[in-house]
Amino acid sequence: MEYSLNIVHLYPDLLNLYGDKGNMEALKMRLLWRNIGANIIDITASENKIDFENADIIFLGGGADREMETVSNLLSAYKEELKTYIENDGAMLCVCGGYQLMGKYYKTSQNEIAGMEILDITTVSDEKNRLIGNVILESDEFGKIAGFENHGGRTDIKNHTPLGKVLAGHGNDGESGFEGVIYKNLIGTYLHGPLLPKNPVLCDSILERALKRKYEGFSSLAPLDDTLEDKARNYIIENFSI
Repeated sequence: MEYSLNIVHLYPDLLNLYGDKGNMEALKMRLLWRNIGANIIDITASENKIDFENADIIFLGGGADREMETVSNLLSAYKEELKTYIENDGAMLCVCGGYQLMGKYYKTSQNEIAGMEILDITTVSDEKNRLIGNVILESDEFGKIAGFENHGGRTDIKNHTPLGKVLAGHGNDGESGFEGVIYKNLIGTYLHGPLLPKNPVLCDSILERALKRKYEGFSSLAPLDDTLEDKARNYIIENFSI
């Protein structure tokens, strides 16, 4: 059987800070290196239809508050479709602003940006005290994760499962000791960098979740030589650990 995945990049023209487009490249290349098809679908602000039924992975990146407000208004038309996609185990990666938009609201000093209410999380901005720097996490599922954060948001994930425990850096709010969230096959995180190229275990998990959902009987991805990816991650772990 020939496998392929449809990877939907939501609003890359509005949300693409700190190299987040590299996450799409990592997803695509780790499929192609295994002879699995990768169909990248960019949905820009001018598009009038998102095909959730045929989406296998959805990516939503980060942006400034003005762009986030625009995306909130655009996504509100698909709120129920997006929620159905997630509840039906659709795979999704949301970074920074995209992560915040999965919650109930993102409150800035100027206004309150409505979230998609898929996650029971809330975010309040503190732009005068941004949380910036390299981050190292310990995840029960993915091991050590390395990334870069630059956000004014303080996110309360309430009873959700975090992506990982903060070993170095700030995380969701600089106080809880946790970063990101995992809900079904949705992963939300503040980690840029981009995140996936130097964290292949996490990247492959997203791909496997999508493939298992789409193809009955799919078991696992063939291994790749991740020497370079591991060096990139380990450099951060070794040089920025507490």
